[in-house]
Amino acid sequence: MKKKIVLVGNGMAGVSCIEQLLKLAPNRFEITIFGSEPHPNYNRILLSSVLAGDADMKDIVINDWSWYEENHITLHTGHTVNKIDTERKLVSTDKGVSVPYDELIVAAGSLPFMLPLPGADKEGVIAFRDIKDCETMIEAAKKYKKAVVIGGGLLGLEAARGLLNLNMEVSVVHINEYLMNLQLDRTASLLLQQELERQGMKFLLKKNSESILGKKRVSGLRFTDGTEVEADLIVMAVGIRPNIALAKNSGIEINRGIVVNDFLETNLPNIYAIGECAEHRGVAYGLVAPLYEQGAVLAKRLAGAETAGYQGSVVSTKLKVSGVDVFSAGEYADKPDTRAVRVQDDFEGIYKKVVIRDGKVIGAVLFGDISDGSRLFAMIRNGEDVTGKEKTVLLGEGGGKAKSGADLVAAMSDDEIVCGCNGVSKGAIVGAIQEKGCSSVNDIKACTKASASCGGCKPLVADVLTYVLGADGVKTVKEGICGCTTLGRDEVVEAIRGMRLTTSKEVMNVLEWSNTEGCSKCRPALNYYLGMVWPEEHEDERESRFVNERNHANIQKDGTYSVVPRMYGGVTTPKDLKKIAEIAEKYEVPLVKVTGGQRIDLLGVKKEDLPGMWADLDMPSGYAYGKSLRTVKTCVGSTFCRFGTQDAIGMGIQLEKKFERLYTPAKVKMAVSGCPRNCAEATIKDFGVVAIDGGWELHVGGNGGTKLRGTDLLCKVKTEEEVLEWSGAYLQYYRETGKYNERTSEWLERIGLDTIKAALESKEDRIELVSRIEKTLGLMKDPWKEIIEKQELNKTFVPMEEQSAESILK
Repeated sequence: MKKKIVLVGNGMAGVSCIEQLLKLAPNRFEITIFGSEPHPNYNRILLSSVLAGDADMKDIVINDWSWYEENHITLHTGHTVNKIDTERKLVSTDKGVSVPYDELIVAAGSLPFMLPLPGADKEGVIAFRDIKDCETMIEAAKKYKKAVVIGGGLLGLEAARGLLNLNMEVSVVHINEYLMNLQLDRTASLLLQQELERQGMKFLLKKNSESILGKKRVSGLRFTDGTEVEADLIVMAVGIRPNIALAKNSGIEINRGIVVNDFLETNLPNIYAIGECAEHRGVAYGLVAPLYEQGAVLAKRLAGAETAGYQGSVVSTKLKVSGVDVFSAGEYADKPDTRAVRVQDDFEGIYKKVVIRDGKVIGAVLFGDISDGSRLFAMIRNGEDVTGKEKTVLLGEGGGKAKSGADLVAAMSDDEIVCGCNGVSKGAIVGAIQEKGCSSVNDIKACTKASASCGGCKPLVADVLTYVLGADGVKTVKEGICGCTTLGRDEVVEAIRGMRLTTSKEVMNVLEWSNTEGCSKCRPALNYYLGMVWPEEHEDERESRFVNERNHANIQKDGTYSVVPRMYGGVTTPKDLKKIAEIAEKYEVPLVKVTGGQRIDLLGVKKEDLPGMWADLDMPSGYAYGKSLRTVKTCVGSTFCRFGTQDAIGMGIQLEKKFERLYTPAKVKMAVSGCPRNCAEATIKDFGVVAIDGGWELHVGGNGGTKLRGTDLLCKVKTEEEVLEWSGAYLQYYRETGKYNERTSEWLERIGLDTIKAALESKEDRIELVSRIEKTLGLMKDPWKEIIEKQELNKTFVPMEEQSAESILK
């Protein structure tokens, strides 16, 4: 007879333990799992990605429904176990289901701590703990603007970043004087705060919340110092507490959590606890890596395999918020009996600190560059003695690395977790290498899921490969343009040219795509590459474009669209202004806004109204939605300005009329400044033109977005004709060599300014590039006019309920 194992909790810790058990003792157990949420096992670490819009629910599922079926596991979702009959060995749920057990694992997780403030029960006050919380925040962002996150720790900052992405104004309230004080030292925290403030977050530090304001729904938060902050949504991210109610009611010993020994056993026979609900040697862990380590020990115990028992964990934290990399591990605070090695580079935004006690590395903090994280974490866990060579830990011998990652991997035990997101141990990776022939990071990802989520463990996975196979045995696999192929951008484009492939289907078939339908990453890329190589032969595949480009308008968070007509160089006329105003009234546009690119944006337009509005405007599309030339910003230049040296408006209008509708690998913004005072901000644009006495400076590779980058000077020219020639050649060279979705700033840094200069140095080469871009431009049509004139395109904007059955089927 198979032993009956019941798992209470369908979360990451419990299911990881079951995964290990299935590998150690397949077909020996009858397994039943209860989960309170209506979902299969998902990666709670990536909830912030769902909130930020970078992932869907399906993207963060670890084990889908089929996994439970394939492993003959009975799964009850939406069931909360509310009773354990320890004498009859029976568990019961709130929905009346009772199941017997031989071995019971309690992995009930934790509950978010909600501050007991007056008004905490108002509508709009929530935690950030599960998918339902994400959905609540996403819905709130459609109606409300001001969000307050209470808690400046890891979870609070992830919630705040997600809310920023939902276009809410976000203030983070923290009782301490600096952020993430449980994971970072003051220096790293201040660097993090500065970066997040640049992204738009506001911080209210050293604030103690007193009460929540509002009637039925929250309207603000009052502090003990008498100050207040407005809020339509309050997210409490002030910590978690072990979920021990079930254990308490069942006679299981509890303290802060469910008390367990080194083998994760409770005080009652055949009942175990792991995860955030468990307390081991007085510690309840809230990070995923220790919980996976607990699960690995318990799986061996249940399978009858030899194990030394769980000894506790050294924890580490990794945070990536919109490009900000932070890592901390062990004891990072300075104390009288510790010394530290620090490296700080304010120009590159890098800070590193290693804390040493009695010759051993006991903690580390990294900001900006966390490539040393895995190596330092291994040193902390292994207690390596660095006496006499403390500085080499960060600085290395003569500027080199202190010690190779593979050497440090050798000292790791097989149970140590390499991939925290998916609970993959060193032993599991070694097994995949030795038993399944994995020889690359991609192989390991496919076999074990290590590095498949956040990707932060890739360097350590590579170190394990090197440790097992040696440097010569590791297969280096270049990243393909997506997971459907191992071919990179250049190989795909070369094949399109060499084999005269003109459709995406041809490319996928001839180049043997693993997914014959492609994916959301490669389909738009192929459509661009085909159109770039064969502008005359390739028919644009509208279904492969993103929603904004399919509908030729920017979709907003409430499902409406924005319409931005073209205003060349930011110049308009009284007649066009009147027309825009009248049409805004006709279609009841809720918001009319002047953009940063000197145009007028009509926001809140219904999809079915778009063709009618375009027809009434009778103006060309401003392409505010596409991977194309967006706008050419200008100052008044010599037309009116007393400092202007050239006609900036005229030059800007020429450039915009020349290159409008041009599709590029990513969006392109241009500007023309009439003098070096640079009022049009030309030196942070993809292509900037700055007037000087007797000529023009051409600047390239700028970016005014999240990753701010100033331009590099490409060259100086004397005439307007030369500006047009060089700009055309530059844009075509970018079109032909850039990766899809790669901004010019990233492209320039990848291939180098010298490469670009060499490609454009010869006038003959420039003329050849210009001739190719002009061929493409000659085929471009205004999409708004095309949709108005073509009935089959116009139909796609009719509401579904008004379409005939025949047209819907088509």
